[in-house]
Amino acid sequence: LYDRFGPAADVLHLSEVDLPTPAAGEVCVALEWSGVNPSDAKARAGSRPGVTKPPFAQIIPHSDGAGEVIAVGAGVDPARVGQRVWIWNGQWQRAYGTAASHICLPAAQAVTLPDGVSAQVGATLGIPGLTAAQTVFGDGDVTGQTLLISGGAGAVGHNAVQLAKWGGATVIATCSASAAERVRAAGADHVLDYADPELAAQILSASGGGIDRAVEVEFGVNAPLLGEVMRANGVIAAYGSGKDITPTLPFGPYLFKALTLQITLIYILAEAQRRTAIQRLHAALTAGALIPEIHATYDLADCASAHDAVMTPGRSGAVLLKL
Repeated sequence: LYDRFGPAADVLHLSEVDLPTPAAGEVCVALEWSGVNPSDAKARAGSRPGVTKPPFAQIIPHSDGAGEVIAVGAGVDPARVGQRVWIWNGQWQRAYGTAASHICLPAAQAVTLPDGVSAQVGATLGIPGLTAAQTVFGDGDVTGQTLLISGGAGAVGHNAVQLAKWGGATVIATCSASAAERVRAAGADHVLDYADPELAAQILSASGGGIDRAVEVEFGVNAPLLGEVMRANGVIAAYGSGKDITPTLPFGPYLFKALTLQITLIYILAEAQRRTAIQRLHAALTAGALIPEIHATYDLADCASAHDAVMTPGRSGAVLLKL
């Protein structure tokens, strides 16, 4: 729990609360794993502009997780009891998330895990998995397209590389030089150093003239580059801009290529789009084409260390809490 903003070690504390009871339309899930994301750490730190105090008196953090349904509320099929599930939006606009032994939430937010997919992997599917699936497949199939995936070594980017390759795209990924082999092993056809001063020329050469779709983690920093390397009528699917949150848009190059800028916030994805993204994730997992990486796991009591780890540059995959 936390009840005030601040450094993880100062404000997060282990506590005991009453076992929740599912309301009408809800399920109760006994959690095995909780997924920790940068958005969880930023919310706990109070780093969101204009937010001066937590929105609830006490908050159990984290939106992602996986476990087993142990009870259902009125209106939910009793056959759901015993199902292995993964969680999305566990703590989105709610006080109690997945950093706990149990969670109650709307039944649709507990998705049945495909056979053979572990609960550990399931806990990575909420934010990193759905963001990757939506940014890659948000306009449908990518067969025959050339995709540029920035930050290919990050949790979302690494998933996106695998999904795009599985989807039949030519994949160009950028990352640090030290992560190049790991990104190449994920399926990228071309891996480029994002710090190379000749990056635009290298992308144009590798793509044979331009990018059809870009999956972008740092839109503000890369906006001018994208104006150079995109094909006419290309799509930029941006899900982050942490280094420059108020970018200057190079409108001229975007205009004369008629580029489309799509901004993805997975928490508020439309129902039909979320359903499609889930189907894509499950199909890739079942086919063995998607293997989300796990960077580190921590015990629940060491939640503060998990928050620090997820904000440490250079991590390779998801950070999880073991329940």
